[in-house]
Amino acid sequence: MADQFKDLADIPRDFLRDGTQFLNRCTKPDKREFIKISQAVGIGFVVMGAIGYVVKLSTDPFSRFL
Repeated sequence: MADQFKDLADIPRDFLRDGTQFLNRCTKPDKREFIKISQAVGIGFVVMGAIGYVVKLSTDPFSRFL
């Protein structure tokens, strides 16, 4: 019984330890890395918007007949 309680109590402790180790290893991106990430996200938005627009244009004529 005591072992089960100890195992149950270790779960949050391990989670907090792993979380603090992760946060300590994380660093803020430098300016160059931030610009590259922003460009990639922007290109993704444009591509997904273009795909959505093409799908909307291609399905619009079919919806008139239904």
